[in-house]
Amino acid sequence: QVQLVESGGGLVQPGGSLRLSCTVSRSIVSFNFMGWYRQAPGKERELVALITTNGVTTYVDSAKGRFTISRDIAKNTVYLQMNSLKPADTAVYYCNAQSPTSYWGQGTQVTVSS
Repeated sequence: QVQLVESGGGLVQPGGSLRLSCTVSRSIVSFNFMGWYRQAPGKERELVALITTNGVTTYVDSAKGRFTISRDIAKNTVYLQMNSLKPADTAVYYCNAQSPTSYWGQGTQVTVSS
């Protein structure tokens, strides 16, 4: 059973930064993709950023230039560095691993508010 554990969420003011972490119970390079998704109240879950086995990254337009997905293979951990946060970024953020079976973490709340 694969387990994904997210951490790093919290309350931050507009313009602030947070770094989310997702630690996986097996090697992250065994998955085709690792990604971060988010779900705001009343909205569907949406992709924020992906990183492939080869390290290629993809971002949703609203995250480009502000968010960075990265990984530490030795620690089986994927990160999402979020800068210049906006109230519209408020959501529960989920880590996903695809192998092609899809595995999800429990989610971490990010609230951007003054």
